[in-house]
Amino acid sequence: MLHVLFQMATSQKLTEHYLTCIICSGVFSKPCTLVCNHTFCRKCIVNYTKTRPEAISAKSLLCPFCSKMTKVSDPERPVEEWADDVKPIFLTQGLLDSFGPGSKDTTCCSYCKEEGETTPASVWCYVCDDALCGRCVRLHNRIPSARHHDVTDLSGEVKVKRRRMVMCKEHKDESVKLLCKDCGKAVCQTCCTIYHRQCVSVVSLESEMQAMKTALTRATGNLSQRKEKIHKEIETKKSKLEEETFRFKEMESHINSETVKAIEQIKLKERRLLDELKEMSDKYIGQMKADVKSGEMSVQMYQQQTELIDEALQSECDMDVYEMYQVCEADDVEAVGDADLKEGGIIASVTFRQDTDKLSKALDDLQLGEIEVLYESVLDLKATPVLQDTIDVTVADDTRTALPYGVTVVVVGGRDTVVVTDCNNKSVKSFYTSNNQPGHSKLLLDGGPCDITKLTHDQVAVTVPGTKQIVTVKVKPDLELLTTITTSKQYGGITSLTPSTLAAGSHSPPCVDILDMTGNVLRSISPHHKGNNILQYPDFLSNTRTGNILVSDCRTKCVVCLTPEGDVVFSYSPTGDTSLEFPQGITSTRTGDILVTDYRQHRVIHLTESCQFVQNLLTSKDCIQNPRGLCIDERGWLRVCLHKCAIQTFSCK
Repeated sequence: MLHVLFQMATSQKLTEHYLTCIICSGVFSKPCTLVCNHTFCRKCIVNYTKTRPEAISAKSLLCPFCSKMTKVSDPERPVEEWADDVKPIFLTQGLLDSFGPGSKDTTCCSYCKEEGETTPASVWCYVCDDALCGRCVRLHNRIPSARHHDVTDLSGEVKVKRRRMVMCKEHKDESVKLLCKDCGKAVCQTCCTIYHRQCVSVVSLESEMQAMKTALTRATGNLSQRKEKIHKEIETKKSKLEEETFRFKEMESHINSETVKAIEQIKLKERRLLDELKEMSDKYIGQMKADVKSGEMSVQMYQQQTELIDEALQSECDMDVYEMYQVCEADDVEAVGDADLKEGGIIASVTFRQDTDKLSKALDDLQLGEIEVLYESVLDLKATPVLQDTIDVTVADDTRTALPYGVTVVVVGGRDTVVVTDCNNKSVKSFYTSNNQPGHSKLLLDGGPCDITKLTHDQVAVTVPGTKQIVTVKVKPDLELLTTITTSKQYGGITSLTPSTLAAGSHSPPCVDILDMTGNVLRSISPHHKGNNILQYPDFLSNTRTGNILVSDCRTKCVVCLTPEGDVVFSYSPTGDTSLEFPQGITSTRTGDILVTDYRQHRVIHLTESCQFVQNLLTSKDCIQNPRGLCIDERGWLRVCLHKCAIQTFSCK
């Protein structure tokens, strides 16, 4: 029973972890292993290849994991048949045979089962691929060709032997025990005699086992490192995903708010137009009604006068005619009518005139905002740096010579906003371009700021060691003070580890502390932490893409990489031409490379991710004079603070 349970558990584990196609997430169905040694279902890899025109044109199967091409043996056949000749590796096929769906039962005798009996199996034959009971194994051993087959005992709690005999596909009765190193093929004795007589290096597989196992163990270590690295990248991306999702909802809310404001303005104009129209229409209609009434009265008066004239004409009294004549002469009938209908000073008409083109243009020009996409770029450190821009950080109300110390770049509204600390003028400054015009903002602090780090897409944190403070600032792109965090030490260097934790370096006492956003010290890494003699003057901090902390220490003249727990990953303190004289600003690229400034040697040094010297990326020949802080923005541009009141921008593409 224990044996059966063990085998069931083993089968399930192998199926879940090793026999699953990453395309369909099911157990391999007719598996095929590509030249890159990645295995997929035959149907899955064919269907994937059919969606990639470059693979079809190359007459190859395309690996969805590493994008390597596997040439097919007969490209003239239909695409659906391209994978038919691509076989799985022995290990995968063996695991499927032993533990996959439809694998043979090892609890009952295979031969007895064919006779309708359920006799418990006692051995397993790897050559016949069958379980046998005691009676059948005796018959099995009497057959000359099967007498030397590899069998293993299944009694008690003994599990199926891991070693599996692989038989030659051409010579069915011979096992594969030799390796032709010249051809890179595992072969049987007959294949070796027939096909590999001219080969120089043919050895037994067993003699190569230790070397191959050592290589596989090393490969396992490399794969584990890659897996851990990707896992950390995934965690970082998940954190960024959460942050970006929240930010997109904020932008959506902002767009809705701006739209409501625009609609309210349109509604206000609508009410004004309607009120004006009502006022004018009431006045105009009132005038027209008055005119109609006046006209009706005039008509009535004229009717009366006409009737009086008729009466006078019919009268036999001459005086009646004379009096009526005098009245007409005095009143001037036509003049009276003209005066009554005079329209001078009244509204002639009211119309609503609309310029459709102007309205359409106004709607097109309506500034609700714009969606701008900034694509990530990578600093190509193999290319020659090109100076793109120089920013003078001196502004009108500075009382002292500007001293740019730390720098970062925040993208606000699709525009690069350079944020820099000015220690001499006790301020944080931002520089940007708006409507094709340069702009800047200045935020005064209680003391001189040092290093700066980006917290979110529009927030930064700045150290103010003289007042034992860390301040957070919102970049809009003008600067707005958000919070002031009181700390127990004078922190200079700073970097953001997570949205809720910071790493900050102190000169006295020398240490690197892990802080929360209230200034509470979660962990302190001292000069002799865990027996390591490090950290005498940690001036600038940055973090690697794997979450470790980079520290430039100008007193020990070295660069140190620490884990957040305080373990030393590496320490860079070379001698000779590559030695550091006064390391200052430090940062890492998206590819893991490290850049560090040397204030006294007027250069920016390029190191590998494992801290091996590569080159002097920038020197005094590139106008680099006394560099301090530096950063790489999302565009892939390098920004360097110079002692002479300037920030220089370089591209390497």
